[in-house]
Amino acid sequence: MALTGAEFDGPPTQRGIGVIAPFDLALERELWRWAPLDVSFHLARTPYEPVPVSLEMAELVSRHEHLRTATRDVLGVEPEVVAYLCSSGSFIHGLAHEEKLRAAILTAGAPAAVTTSGALAEAVRELGLERVSVMTPYDEPLTDRLVAFLAELGVEVVRSLHLGLGGGIWKVNYRTVAELVLAADDSRSQAVFVSCTNLPTYDIITPLEDRLGKPVLTANQLTVWACLGRMGLPMVGPGRRLRGVFDDAATTTADATTTAAGTTTAAGAAVEEAT
Repeated sequence: MALTGAEFDGPPTQRGIGVIAPFDLALERELWRWAPLDVSFHLARTPYEPVPVSLEMAELVSRHEHLRTATRDVLGVEPEVVAYLCSSGSFIHGLAHEEKLRAAILTAGAPAAVTTSGALAEAVRELGLERVSVMTPYDEPLTDRLVAFLAELGVEVVRSLHLGLGGGIWKVNYRTVAELVLAADDSRSQAVFVSCTNLPTYDIITPLEDRLGKPVLTANQLTVWACLGRMGLPMVGPGRRLRGVFDDAATTTADATTTAAGTTTAAGAAVEEAT
């Protein structure tokens, strides 16, 4: 008997994003909401560490060997880009450290690499931001590292607020996040950045942007949209003030890959020495 129904023609061809997540990520469902239906996430996690969310944890989950191992774990399903989905782990030691994290992913075999803080840096530059407010679920020392990372980008943090949580960040409700975003805002701020890929934000971005009249940038949004830009795909989900920021990422990434082709081995050696 011939199978003639259109339902037998699928499923649609999937395009993949490899995701390296810290061991405590609990927002996979929110993550999927940022992607088109023909894009799949292939997750690998860093090893479990019995420590609270802190400077120590950010250090542990951003170890180069963990990123290289996780990258190799997802290469079998042929992702077009591999993302390190962690704000604190990618901003903790500044721009140079973020570049080394991407180098570790690339030398492990990824065709393209993104980090959450690298995506933030791209958005800051593209939007021309000079003054922002930040809201984090972290303690003060970890929040201070984010302020220092932004300072390297030439961005002044005019106000920052933090929750001081050592764990269970995914359990924070929307109302709490929204109240802190509003409290963190300042008339001098051109945007508000909400840090942490484990903090729920998806459904409150649009109402907050409407109320504040400025971009509300969130960690998962930035990371996924930076990946989609490299894949030449449209952005999905809320956050209209950020649309278009990553549209040229595919061309830029291809050009950078071509330019860096002769230095990949040296970069890999530097990463190995650093770890």
